[in-house]
Amino acid sequence: MNQEILINVTGKETRVALLEGGLPVEFYLERQGSGSIVGNVYKGKVVRVLPGIQAAFVDIGLEKAGFLYVSDFFELPEEEGVDELEFAEEGEGDLQPEAQPLKEPHAAQGRPKIQDLLKEGQEISVQVTKEPLGTKGARLTSKVTLPGKFLVYMPTVNHVGISRRLGDEAERRRLRDILHAIRPAGGGGLIARTASDGAKEEELRQDMEFLMNLWKVLLEQKDKRPAPSLLLEDLRLELRTIRDLVGPDVERIIVDHKKTYENVLTFIETTLPHIPFPPLVYYDGTQPLFEVRGIEARLKEGLKRKVRLKSGGSIVIDEAEALTAIDVNTGGFVGSHNLEDTVLKTNLEAIKEIVYQLRLRNLGGIIILDFIDMERETNREKVFSALKEALKVDRARTTILKISELGLVEMTRKRTRESFLSMMSVSCPHCRGNGYIKSPSVILYEALRALKKEALRTPYAKVVLALGEELAKLLEQEERGVLEEIERLSQKRVAIKVLSRPPEEGYEVISL
Repeated sequence: MNQEILINVTGKETRVALLEGGLPVEFYLERQGSGSIVGNVYKGKVVRVLPGIQAAFVDIGLEKAGFLYVSDFFELPEEEGVDELEFAEEGEGDLQPEAQPLKEPHAAQGRPKIQDLLKEGQEISVQVTKEPLGTKGARLTSKVTLPGKFLVYMPTVNHVGISRRLGDEAERRRLRDILHAIRPAGGGGLIARTASDGAKEEELRQDMEFLMNLWKVLLEQKDKRPAPSLLLEDLRLELRTIRDLVGPDVERIIVDHKKTYENVLTFIETTLPHIPFPPLVYYDGTQPLFEVRGIEARLKEGLKRKVRLKSGGSIVIDEAEALTAIDVNTGGFVGSHNLEDTVLKTNLEAIKEIVYQLRLRNLGGIIILDFIDMERETNREKVFSALKEALKVDRARTTILKISELGLVEMTRKRTRESFLSMMSVSCPHCRGNGYIKSPSVILYEALRALKKEALRTPYAKVVLALGEELAKLLEQEERGVLEEIERLSQKRVAIKVLSRPPEEGYEVISL
């Protein structure tokens, strides 16, 4: 599908949208001082070793220590390795083969244990593979990977790999032969990225030499700097975009900021002169670029819980801490035949929108799709097959399980950066992220109980209940007698103070 890349810069904020058929399907945002740290290489210090989960916490100079699984620290012996690593690319630093925590049976087979490899206070070089998310620190690996346009250089891993997205077997064999031929004599591994499809051997060799020189610079910095410290910072968003998102399907790149346009042009000419690129266009229109192309409206829709379908149905997206649930509803769509046909058409229509929203919102982790119940097994198979086919356009790695009799599909989607909702929003100061607030009656009776407690406890002669106008009116209408009862029990004077702006909890009790 034909693609475009739009880069918008406003002050210290850079936004990138990848368009397919005129619609934004992937969105990236970075602000100076708060950019992505995936791909950054640090000199860190081990602060805690956890044998129970075969992992260690490493201080890399961030607010939270990163965590390092034993399987992300040591390299498998060559005889245990494979010729081809399964490799997934997500376009923004996802350059690591997927690694899982080492389970106890593996340790019993003679593989190293974390407590034998690392000690508290030890200094090691690590790379960030996943952003800190919520209360979790960054995920780390000692297997540093340096991405170029065509290749990923792995100086500490002796393997050759091909991107899983390169499906043509003849091209995979050609690239594998080239990588074995140009592979550094002193060791190290190479992965052919999706962009290497059709690349010449000389282009691949130039890419490898550039990355090897980058590794040499990193090693020099490692010897000079204390731990923790940053050794290598990944490129800024606009330059990562050029490196990771530009492929044969991209028809042009549009930038609406003159200096950024010049930086991108310089990056292409100096760093990637041997690679053919689509036209780079500077947009100097009077109307904002994202507004003209209809992207702003799509981004606003990306924050909504409910997304309407053309037929009148809808999907409802709820992001929780552990998973995301997506519910399909028929809504106003009644169909023209029987109920089963209506349900099937709604489910099939919803699939296209679900996959679009997965990509735009960068939803990851465990995802539960609640399709409308279908009685016929054949219809469930149609929906499942359509979902598998639709997910082929998604560059993130996905795993899906068969649709259940209840219409549920369990799936996972790999994510290394924040979701769209996390990037674009903060918790509501009123509901504190719960999605709801207490009713006025509940708050009122909480306030009265707090007032009574304080009146019985305090040595002062007067207790004041400060609350907002709505609660004050409710108190006057329903529970004026409670105040008299509190005064009688406590032998204190009780007063009400009405505030135009109530406290965060809705009320406040003060002794005077």
